[in-house]
Amino acid sequence: MRARIFAEENKKWWTLGAVSFGLFMIMLDNTIVNVALPSIQRELHIGISELEWVVNGYALTFAVLMLTGGKLADLFGRRFIFIVGLVVFVGASLACGLAPNASFLIGARVVQGVGSAMMNPATLSIITATFPPRQRGMAIGIWAGVSALALAIGPLVGGVITQHLSWGWIFFINVPVGILAVVVARLVIEESRDTSAVQRLDLPGLLASAIGLFALIYALIEANTYGWTSTRILALFAVAVVALVIFVLLELRQRVPMLDLSLFRNPTFAGANAIMLLVALAMFGVFFYVSLYVQNVLHYSPTQAGATFLPMTLCVVFLAPIAGRVSDRFGSRWLIAVGMTMVAGSLLIFAQLDQSSNFWDIFPGLLVGGAGMAMSMAPTTATAMHAVAIDKAGIGSAVLNSMRQVGGSLGIAVMGAIVASYVHSPRTDPRAVVEFVDGFQRALLVAAGIALSAAIVAVVTLRKPEHVDEPGRVPELA
Repeated sequence: MRARIFAEENKKWWTLGAVSFGLFMIMLDNTIVNVALPSIQRELHIGISELEWVVNGYALTFAVLMLTGGKLADLFGRRFIFIVGLVVFVGASLACGLAPNASFLIGARVVQGVGSAMMNPATLSIITATFPPRQRGMAIGIWAGVSALALAIGPLVGGVITQHLSWGWIFFINVPVGILAVVVARLVIEESRDTSAVQRLDLPGLLASAIGLFALIYALIEANTYGWTSTRILALFAVAVVALVIFVLLELRQRVPMLDLSLFRNPTFAGANAIMLLVALAMFGVFFYVSLYVQNVLHYSPTQAGATFLPMTLCVVFLAPIAGRVSDRFGSRWLIAVGMTMVAGSLLIFAQLDQSSNFWDIFPGLLVGGAGMAMSMAPTTATAMHAVAIDKAGIGSAVLNSMRQVGGSLGIAVMGAIVASYVHSPRTDPRAVVEFVDGFQRALLVAAGIALSAAIVAVVTLRKPEHVDEPGRVPELA
């Protein structure tokens, strides 16, 4: 009996390892490509607009299909959709590395985004179905740490591979890792799905949500290029509003909806999603523009710029599992509130940076921000998933991840708009650097205010959830 319990306990952690493999690849591909863009541009002879879509094609597809991926995982089985997503992602990675021209590469990146959208919600829902509530926070903390590590080392890995091999290898590296993840997933992950009702695909809901999210995120990506009041951007926002309203009306009338809107009647679930949106809104733009600051103002190389964030990343990697364990035991309300207050403090430190600053001026903000992110991200994720029944873990995970992607796109767009409002001189004019720093500082003050508002939301909305699944319950298996 004791041997059986020990084996089951080990299997849980092997399961976490398997989904972490997949998550690592997804998050790595969010940042690893950025450093290789100049090499890709030279070798494939492509313009700036096409180069932007090497990044945006992946991000857009990933965000738009997240809800669909979560619903498919609940409907057809989380392990099955995770493995299918892995296979799609690995195949697309191989195609990216072999791409002979820009159109082929962008198309392959879009397919990569499809694979990521299938895998990402499945990783979190598999963890929710595998770990009991008393261990779930720590497991999600490890999940968050893996995500942060991948995002941070992406530029470093991309720089080393591009410099010593070729840009194609930033994609080829996914192939052996992905194959190993498929084998491990097949061996150790138990299948689980939503067995709470008669299930079917809500095709009108899938279509409406995809159109709405596509229009919204595409508008946010292109808003600063075409102008927030341009006809194109206003039309996209209008399409997004109409499609998402139709989606809500459809879901309210469907007998078996794609997204059960009653989830949002739980103030803890709604609050955790609002916090995730605000965290991404505050921090994604910061990561993007701090990277530009250290390269364009402090004249760091791309690899040095990537290494700059390592102190923050290491804080998240080491502290997130501890924060998850603490939230399991004591609840996450005050943990997140303190964490987001620390994040706001770190942004105020960054707002003091100027042309004469150096790494040691950035360092305190990195440590405070890393600790604050660790205290916020994993407990927010764990709280949201605790508030959802295991049967709905896939769609619950997808909603949370969609909030993060939408918040991140909005954060980059808003910070970009603030910075752009201060920069009026040509790039070659020395005044452009001063103007950039002024806009950068104002944008960071706005981000600090957003982070502080997330702390207030945590205090007002979050409660220690009453678990729908009792600690001893075993998830229903297929």
